[in-house]
Amino acid sequence: MATSIFLSHPLSPFSPLSKHHKIPTAKQTSTISSYHFNKHILPNNPTTKTPFPSFPNSLFPFSSKPRKQFNPISVGRTQTDEKDEILVGEDSAEFELSKQKISSWVYFLGILGVVLYALNVIWIDNSTGFGKSFIDAVSTISDSHEIVMLSLTFIFAIVHSGLASLRDKGEELIGERAFRVLFAGISLPLAVSTIVYFINHRYDGVQLWELKSMAGIHELVWFSNFISFFFLYPSTFNLLEVAAVDKPKMHLWETGIMRITRHPQMVGQVIWCLAHTLWIGNSVAMAASVGLIGHHLFGAWNGDRRLAIRYAEAFEAMKKRTSVIPFAAILDGRQKLPEDYYKEFIRLPYVSITALTLGAYFLHPIMQAASYRLHW
Repeated sequence: MATSIFLSHPLSPFSPLSKHHKIPTAKQTSTISSYHFNKHILPNNPTTKTPFPSFPNSLFPFSSKPRKQFNPISVGRTQTDEKDEILVGEDSAEFELSKQKISSWVYFLGILGVVLYALNVIWIDNSTGFGKSFIDAVSTISDSHEIVMLSLTFIFAIVHSGLASLRDKGEELIGERAFRVLFAGISLPLAVSTIVYFINHRYDGVQLWELKSMAGIHELVWFSNFISFFFLYPSTFNLLEVAAVDKPKMHLWETGIMRITRHPQMVGQVIWCLAHTLWIGNSVAMAASVGLIGHHLFGAWNGDRRLAIRYAEAFEAMKKRTSVIPFAAILDGRQKLPEDYYKEFIRLPYVSITALTLGAYFLHPIMQAASYRLHW
C-alpha cells in the first residue's frame, strides 16, 4: 500500500520520424498539415489505408506497414512486426543509457533528500510536524477506526484527484514544474498519514474471518502483492519527471502493462486490497480497501477523461485496442501482442520494481516499528 500510494502521482514534441511517434498536443495540431504527413511519413505510398478506422481530420494516417526500428542501446526494446498496428502512444518503461545525465540523477538525489527532510520536520516528527494534529483532528469525527480510515482515504482522494483534474489550468498559471511541486507537496503528507494510520490500526475493529492458518493462503497473498506492484502506472518510472528535474508531461502510454489493462494502477491497487483484506480479515482492512478501490475506480474514469481532452483522436485510437478489464482487449482480438512482447518487461524499471517489492516485504517489521513510534 505504501509504495502504491507514494508512486501514484501521475503527472512530447511531435515528430513524424521519432521512434515512438509521439502524440501532438491540442495546441500543436493546428500547425500540422496532411501534406506534411504525406510528404514525410508516406512518400512512396500516400494512399495506404490506416490500420484502424479513420477519424475526421485524422492526424495519424500511418501506414499499415510501418518501418522497422532498431536501437541496440534501449534495454528490452521489441521489434515491430509488419502485421502489427503502429503505436499512437509512447513506449512505456523504456530506459536508454545514452539519454541519461549524471548531473540529472545527482540533482534528483539532492531533491529527494531535501523533500524527505522537509517531510519529516513539517509533518512526521511529532515535536515539530503537523501530522499528529491532522490525525487527531480527523479522529474527532468518530470513535470508529473504520470511519476514520475511510475519512483519511476520502480526504486524500479529493486532494489527489482534484489537483490532477486542475493540472492543465494549473500548469498554464504556474508552469509544469511548479505545479508538480505543489501537487506532491500537498498529496505526499496526506498519503503518509493514511498509510501510517492503516499500519497502526489494521488489526483494530471487528474480525470478520481468520484464514492465516489455512494452507496456501500466505503464498497466495504474497504472490498477489508481488504481482500488484508490476501494475504501477508507467509514469511512475519517469523518476526525473516525478521529481520535476525533467519537465513533467502527461504521457499517452501504449506498451508493456498498458497492453494488458489501460489502467494498471487501478488493477494493481484492487489486487493489493483484496490480498491484504483476505489476510487481515477485519473491518478496518475492509474500510481501507473500499476507500482505496473506490478512489482508483474514479481515477480510471477521470484519467480517461483527461487523456481524451489532451489527445483527442489519438486517445480514442488507443482506447479502442486496450481495455480496463485485464486481458479483455487481448482475448477479443483488439490488442495484438508482438511476438517478443516479453521484452517490454525486461527493462531496468521493472528490475527495480522487483528489487523494491522484495525489499519492502523484508522491511515490513521496520516499517511497522516506525509507524508505531508515531502514535497516530
